[in-house]
Amino acid sequence: MSMSKQDFIALADQLRIELRHNPVLSGLDSAEQAALVRFLCDFCRSQNSRFDASRWTGYLQGTCGPNGGAVKKSA
Repeated sequence: MSMSKQDFIALADQLRIELRHNPVLSGLDSAEQAALVRFLCDFCRSQNSRFDASRWTGYLQGTCGPNGGAVKKSA
């Protein structure tokens, strides 16, 4: 069974939290964080050939929403 879009979003949501609050992950420098993200993208692509790494990394970085569109503005 391959991972679904909802699985990828849930993984990204958790990773965003961990990169901010987990002492080990938040202590990684930008090159180490980028390597971790590339590793996870490779894994996700192995789980679902339709995985869009650029959309997923954009969501991780906060440059797009979970569906690849604009980030919703908070009121």
